[in-house]
Amino acid sequence: MAFTNASNGTPAGWLNASNSTANQAKFIPEVFSKLLQAKFYSSSVLPAISNTDYEGEISGQGDKVVVRTVPSVTINDYVGVVANQNLVTDTVNLNIDQAKYYSFKMDDVLAAQSDINMLEEASADAAEQMRIAIETDVLKSVVSDAGTTFDPSAAVTKSTILENIIAMSTQLDEDNIPEEGRFIVLSPAQIALLKQSDLAQAYLTGDATSPLRNGKVGTVDRFTVYQSNMLFTPAAGQTDAGKTHVLAGHSKGITFASQFTNTETVRLTDTFGDAVRGLKVYGSKVINPDCLVVGKWD
Repeated sequence: MAFTNASNGTPAGWLNASNSTANQAKFIPEVFSKLLQAKFYSSSVLPAISNTDYEGEISGQGDKVVVRTVPSVTINDYVGVVANQNLVTDTVNLNIDQAKYYSFKMDDVLAAQSDINMLEEASADAAEQMRIAIETDVLKSVVSDAGTTFDPSAAVTKSTILENIIAMSTQLDEDNIPEEGRFIVLSPAQIALLKQSDLAQAYLTGDATSPLRNGKVGTVDRFTVYQSNMLFTPAAGQTDAGKTHVLAGHSKGITFASQFTNTETVRLTDTFGDAVRGLKVYGSKVINPDCLVVGKWD
């Protein structure tokens, strides 16, 4: 959502780009950072498939946050006496050890002549490019820590995609992973196979209608289906080259935290304009391997 000033209709984070002598004073980093963070979380698949509930402030790379985990409750036989269990929550320290940045130039002349909302357009593109970069990194890094990996002997087709999904779901059942909160992340090509499969059988979704609603996939065998073009696919010459590493599991398996920590404008010395730059720090970790299943699909 764009924030504007009632007086002149310009963005709240960039009051009047045509006045080049005061750009630094008129750029509001806090507003720009919030715009970026909101756009990132609304478009990224990571918050949907991970635990983002943590304690602590993220001020920069090298920080640690404490991730909240659900305590395990013990079930006992009742023999006339009740013993009260002390709930103990395991603490998981998540290192915020990754960082990515953006930096772009706002030319005074172009900003003054532009008829588009430069701040809104820049924030949208920065958030999208940041999403692509971070999703690519995180979706690759968690693969090796999954509790179970399936490597089908044959290529996954529209005729076999459902049985491969059900195999992953069955593994989670056998590991007693809760049904609510399960996810599966597929590539666009795999989503297309899913739409060409026997998905029209409504019983697979647990509801009364087909999950093919307006061309979008809903749920399959208790999985909420997400699409990402950033699933890890090793390049030629690497192990498992060409195999897309599909992720399925429960949101309590992966923890993820991120924050835009530095957003600033710097007056350039070699031209008439400002550099707008920012730093996003983040960290991710598999804290419950049984909650994550990987499928190496051709």
